[in-house]
Amino acid sequence: MSPEVLIALITAVSVLGAAVVAAVPALLALQRRTRGAVEADGAATRAATLDALDAVGARIEAKFDAHIGDLRDDVDDVRESVARVREWQAGHDAEHLLITRPRSGGDA
Repeated sequence: MSPEVLIALITAVSVLGAAVVAAVPALLALQRRTRGAVEADGAATRAATLDALDAVGARIEAKFDAHIGDLRDDVDDVRESVARVREWQAGHDAEHLLITRPRSGGDA
């Protein structure tokens, strides 16, 4: 490894190390402030969050209940369509059986 590359690597590691050392006190102070804020407002924040989640759940359930009837109607329509197709298919298969059936009493 050339000396220039080695010097560049040492310089880069030194700069990163200095940045980390300088950032640690600021990060610790930020952590102390946020921990105190969360502990002070924890119960109120938790209650507000649970209330908001209950409201969202109620809205989702209302929308689901509003659309479940439509969904059931659509499923019934699909079932009826499938039944009609199966009936037609059974009749069509019977026609083919009758058409391809060998006739007796021929030129055997």
